[in-house]
Amino acid sequence: MAESTRFATLDEWLAWLETQHPKKIDFGLDRVRAVLDSLDLKPPPYRVIAVGGTNGKGSCVALLESIYLAAGYSVGAFTSPHLWRFNERLRRDGAEASDAELLELFRIIDAGRGAVSLTYFEWSAVAAILFCARERVDVALLEVGMGGRLDAVNAIDADAALIVSIDLDHREWLGEDRDSIGREKAGIVRGGRPVIVGDANPPASLLSAIRTSGANGILRGRDFDYLADGGRFELARKGMPAVPLPLPGFGGAIQAANAAACAVTVDALEAELPVTQEALAEGLRRASAPGRWQRLTIDGVEWIFDVAHNPAAAACLRRELDGLPRRQRTVAVFAAMRDKELACLLEPFTAEVERWFVAPVDSDRSATPQGLRDLLRSLGARSIEIHGDIAAATLAARACAEPGDRVLVFGSFYTVGPATAALGLYCEARSVG
Repeated sequence: MAESTRFATLDEWLAWLETQHPKKIDFGLDRVRAVLDSLDLKPPPYRVIAVGGTNGKGSCVALLESIYLAAGYSVGAFTSPHLWRFNERLRRDGAEASDAELLELFRIIDAGRGAVSLTYFEWSAVAAILFCARERVDVALLEVGMGGRLDAVNAIDADAALIVSIDLDHREWLGEDRDSIGREKAGIVRGGRPVIVGDANPPASLLSAIRTSGANGILRGRDFDYLADGGRFELARKGMPAVPLPLPGFGGAIQAANAAACAVTVDALEAELPVTQEALAEGLRRASAPGRWQRLTIDGVEWIFDVAHNPAAAACLRRELDGLPRRQRTVAVFAAMRDKELACLLEPFTAEVERWFVAPVDSDRSATPQGLRDLLRSLGARSIEIHGDIAAATLAARACAEPGDRVLVFGSFYTVGPATAALGLYCEARSVG
């Protein structure tokens, strides 16, 4: 098959991918399945774990990636969106795909897709599936996008599915309540295969879908649970003695729940991918994911970065803040998509934050800074500054903050990435190629 030579640089490819499909969000599996078939990628030559749900997906991919690496496997990972650069979305053994590798993947897909048009996310997902095949990984961890049933990742039949949580987000596409959203997220389950549910209170639609599909449902609260204590947690599984495990060193208290669900997922695939207790513990201990309750001190100022972008994530962030000692002042850098529940994102913090620095994210879905200012005023915010971009807002917050203050940066991946880059915290790539 001749390879396409459409573009010479990754930036050119990515700019084209943003515009070449009529819709930026276009649910459906037929296009992706057709391209995967043309590339002979079904079934994939590796084990697949699909990680779906609302919040915690990226964290769980990072945890599973670290566990399987500690166990000696070659591991592919696909996550989205990215913080700093597209390459983060595709990893092999913890290293990002290089520009050269991405160019090759895109050329192969372009040559093989014929007249089929793919969205930006679909290109990413197909590239990840192809990347894992070319890298001959043992297991691929595929993060499902906003949906499930009609999401590009669902074109592959996963060997196991982990559904981390079900909360309100993307209601325009997924439905107005947890039951509707749960029904969509449940689309990744497969009959006869394990599906691990990390949500302590899953909606009835999800449970019904698991029963109807004939999948092997493994439910938190029924089949497993955990108890966190200090820097460790105890994992309890039905009919088995509790096992003490280390808490992940990132992401705050919620990671105990994620770690428990990931440990049970690993256990469900023990026959195909055995992992020792030592490797499980080492993987949990070494796992990391930037932008999840990430705390740093810069010139005596505490900075907290969190990609929280929906009400449940904002509530979790608020709980973490409540557990910290108070600071002299708290200021915030905020930007988000306009289709988010903005009042629910902001309201938990308006009483504590003394000064807000708002800006647009780099997306045509961005909430306007003027709209954010008006909303913050209606919620009783005290001081609000508008800036032209997140970098400017972040540097203004840094100039404002004094030793003993706290700066909270949240609202989106598209907020945390540019903010950390503006502060010189950009994470240099470690590439495969």
